Amino acid sequence: MTTHTAADVEITEGRFSWHAGSTYYRVARPSGGSPDADGSAVPLLAVHGGPGCTHDYLLSLDDLAGQRTVVYYDQLGSGRSTHLPGAPSDFWTVDLFLEELELLLRHLGITEYDLLGQSWGGMLGSEHAVRRPRGLRRLIIADSPASMPQWRAAAVELRNALPGSAGEVIARHEAAGDFTSAEYAAASDVFYAHHVCRISPLPGPVQRTFDLLAEDPTVYHAMNGPSEFMVIGSLREWSVIDRLDRIDVPTLVINGAYDEATDAVVHPFVEFIPQAEWVRFDQSSHMPHWEERNEFMRVVSAFLDRDE
Repeated sequence: MTTHTAADVEITEGRFSWHAGSTYYRVARPSGGSPDADGSAVPLLAVHGGPGCTHDYLLSLDDLAGQRTVVYYDQLGSGRSTHLPGAPSDFWTVDLFLEELELLLRHLGITEYDLLGQSWGGMLGSEHAVRRPRGLRRLIIADSPASMPQWRAAAVELRNALPGSAGEVIARHEAAGDFTSAEYAAASDVFYAHHVCRISPLPGPVQRTFDLLAEDPTVYHAMNGPSEFMVIGSLREWSVIDRLDRIDVPTLVINGAYDEATDAVVHPFVEFIPQAEWVRFDQSSHMPHWEERNEFMRVVSAFLDRDE
């Protein structure tokens, strides 16, 4: 375990071992001179997307760590955690990642917490919340689908509306099963620039996540598929819609106006979670925590700071 301090935030890094491998975590907490040095605020667990991405692209949430502890981790198969490129596809399950999340909380001795899940992380967070875990106080579902069939339908609509020939190029290569050509990659980049992150060049931590995912896409390919709009992995038919009424904590649902998690895709969370509210960021796509960073942090802080 290593610890270092920068400005008003103290960073601790470590890992824990479990039956499936070793999981890396990073804890950002208020340092001695900051308002929450006594640890009175409930910690926030940040759950990254993918599946198979890394925590790096969520590091803008360090903006919140001057007032509360923020816990990040790299899920099994990604980043600094154990990689298992030889594992069979059916090894990678929602239950595996739920177990990892619960073991992380236990390892860190966290008994009360808020959870922010982004994209796949919000799917995992909703799966966690429907089980009504003891200790979960508030839930934030950011840029996430409640149903992968709805996500797939929205992705096709967004793809077909891309400027120029990008949509046609993507569709043609996918029909041919060709996901490695330069033409397909270039057309996919058009989609990403419109609907994943509209900042150019990408923020360094976001680019780092994409680079690490490209080095080992095992989990992404097994659970999602070869691209954001070609979902042929084990999550293809996943849905939590019929269980959302079991979530019994205040929930904030977030998306962007240009998000691949479109309004229709996130709407079931708003409709069926009893204590849900919804904020859409009008200048953002899939990463409002970067694209409208200051406003995102203001909205999230206000939600987490409520007394009720």
